[in-house]
Amino acid sequence: MLSKRAFLSGAVASGVVVASGVKAQTQTVTPTQGLPNLAAGATPISVAERQARIARLQEQMQRQKIAGLLIEGGTSLTYFTGLRWGRSERVTAALIPARGEVVIVTPYFEESRTRETLEVPAEVRTWNEDESPYALIAGALKDRGAANGTLAVEGTTRYFIIDGLKQQGAFEVVSGEALVAVCRRIKSPAELALMQTANDITLAALRHVHANIKVGMASRDIAALMNDATRVLGGAPEFALTLLNEASAYPHGTKTPQTVCEGSVILMDCGCALLDYESDITRTWVYGEATARQRKVWDTVRRGQEIVLETAKVGVPVAKLDAAVRAFYDKEGWGPGFTLPGLSHRAGHGIGMDGHEAPYLVGNDPTPLEAGMCFSDEPGLYIPGEFGVRLEDCWYMTPTGPKLFSPLARSLEDPI
Repeated sequence: MLSKRAFLSGAVASGVVVASGVKAQTQTVTPTQGLPNLAAGATPISVAERQARIARLQEQMQRQKIAGLLIEGGTSLTYFTGLRWGRSERVTAALIPARGEVVIVTPYFEESRTRETLEVPAEVRTWNEDESPYALIAGALKDRGAANGTLAVEGTTRYFIIDGLKQQGAFEVVSGEALVAVCRRIKSPAELALMQTANDITLAALRHVHANIKVGMASRDIAALMNDATRVLGGAPEFALTLLNEASAYPHGTKTPQTVCEGSVILMDCGCALLDYESDITRTWVYGEATARQRKVWDTVRRGQEIVLETAKVGVPVAKLDAAVRAFYDKEGWGPGFTLPGLSHRAGHGIGMDGHEAPYLVGNDPTPLEAGMCFSDEPGLYIPGEFGVRLEDCWYMTPTGPKLFSPLARSLEDPI
């Protein structure tokens, strides 16, 4: 599944700049000197917390009679072990058995790097280039007393790994997506603190950008200003989607070049990472004087955000949050449903170590809200051929109701 980060990064890498596309006259970027480092006091996830995550996972596996969970490179590997590893044809993975110590399987020449970055106690087993990592995994499972049990694999695991495991013929291979979701979807106080700081950084960077927009700036100029400010503030930029004028009518923009002029709609969807945790904030405003139509759409979206939050209560299925705002939009003459002009995407998504995580605020997701779940709130409205408005803030569920990581935009004139 292509994440927002990967989609936007791919667009830039391929030379197609979303909503800009061609070279424009580069504006003088306002220096970011004086912006504070908001990440200076951020606390990484502790070894003890990662071990508690493993213990919770093992408890689930024992209850469900699952022998172990295999996790290859990605955010789930980091979540449980602290190991940050990319994906290639060479398999590096963690086997978390239902009982006993974690086993890391990695190429022989990667052993030192693996041990250097690993953050929990684990046995490291290596394989040479002419050996099978799958046989090594099967052997590790056998040594943990589960040679013929059921092996779960993390939900994003690539098929060639699953196929290699199946060819060992010693155990059944099943999806471990639900096992991982039970752990990851409820955020701890330490996770919430990191997400709060990441959102603080993104909001401060947006405030800096909003104050320094000039006529003639192209999307790429504004995105560069956003990314520079994010770095100075202490975050690692993930995306700075900047949609100008008609491009704002399409959630991820167009290839048509756009620049800022009087009356321009400016939509910025931005996020950063801080110690593995993500932010995601969108603001839309008008450069200069807004029209009555622009103001009406902006106010409607702002009210849509409130309706999502008002509907959020512990135990309520997340689908109802999307349904509530969609019903309001229908009454206002938008839609119906996903029809344009209107809201063509879900009202929000889960967020944490990935910018997009389950559960999702959409009609076919019945997951009940629980304290500790984190989401975006972004019920945009889009008018093809004219403009669009998206306002987005992230929030987390508490026993008494939702709590925002960033305050909702005050007004069209004061959107940050």
